[in-house]
Amino acid sequence: MAEKRDYYEVLGLQKGASADDIKGAYRKAALKWHPDRWVDGTDAEKKTAEEKFKEASEAYSVLSDPDKKAKYDQFGFAGVDGAGAQDWSQGFGNLNDILNNLFGGAFGGFSGFGGFGRGAQQQTPRGKNIRTHVRLTLEEIARGCTKDVTLERNRPCPECGGRGTKNASDVKTCPTCKGNGYVQQVANSLFGRTMVQNVCPQCGGEGKVVSNPCRSCGGTGLVRRKETISVQIPAGVQNGMQITVRGEGHSAPHNGVNGDLLIVIDEIEHPELKREEENVFYTKVISVADAILGCEISVPTLDGRQTIKLEAGTQSGMVIRQRGKGLPSVNGYGRGDMFIKVIVWIPRKLDRKTREMLEAAKASDRGFEPDPNRDDRALFEKESKYF
Repeated sequence: MAEKRDYYEVLGLQKGASADDIKGAYRKAALKWHPDRWVDGTDAEKKTAEEKFKEASEAYSVLSDPDKKAKYDQFGFAGVDGAGAQDWSQGFGNLNDILNNLFGGAFGGFSGFGGFGRGAQQQTPRGKNIRTHVRLTLEEIARGCTKDVTLERNRPCPECGGRGTKNASDVKTCPTCKGNGYVQQVANSLFGRTMVQNVCPQCGGEGKVVSNPCRSCGGTGLVRRKETISVQIPAGVQNGMQITVRGEGHSAPHNGVNGDLLIVIDEIEHPELKREEENVFYTKVISVADAILGCEISVPTLDGRQTIKLEAGTQSGMVIRQRGKGLPSVNGYGRGDMFIKVIVWIPRKLDRKTREMLEAAKASDRGFEPDPNRDDRALFEKESKYF
């Protein structure tokens, strides 16, 4: 499965883009990739257009919503889990209707496709993302924590200040693209003659070239450094979840925009507790005598060990539910529960004295005959689904 792309990257934006920038970027993407425009294309082109349109629509649905956008900016995909997903089973809708509904009919339908494309502007260089893993215990996940992460990343060269050369006069306008960062080409399509723009092969979209490169960085403006940063991990994260830390990835050439740091959560298996989403489970084995007479048991929890009293006549398979003692939701919506299942251990072999005692007790009354009352059955039937 292809890696999910950053929503800002999908729309060609930088973090901090305004609502108008987001709306305008989505308008361009919708015009370019809506499947209505690719009805006469090849199967590969149709599939690409469909995927690109879905991707752009998902990005817009999150970034256009102030609350979702704030969570995404802080926690990345973990903060908006499933929030951008849409149901495409009924098709994509008419593109003209989509644009009119979103933008108030300001673009007059399909009549103006000729010449549509990205504006000729210099591309801001962006550093690459860094992906790393952080191992967390279940207790750390329950509380949230701060972790120190050590990594090697590109940083601006101290000798040239990240310019790629010590003399500012050695930074020249790219002769190929004339400083635009793009080269243009006219192409014929179903919708007429269209101006297609590609990244300049000489300057890589920066619009500038260095004539006398810095010896320390070779003109890239970057040097490799080993650094340690503190990362705040929100409570309730799950194994495999990815947290995006904006701007903590590799620096971009010539003082561009930093990439992001992608933190992948590796949950350390708890020696006693089992986790299922926000709920935690524990199984306690007790003796027949403890089940008959009642006892106190020590149970591990996310807040330390806890003592629980079991009443006399505890049945094997009984489940104790402690509400709110599980894990918090990473999105801040409530907290899970803890379930404690009690199992009565039946010995396979008995010594002679114990066997005689049990046989005498069995013969004297019906205390050992199974006769669960209505409350016992209802409790077991209700709670057994959790195990």
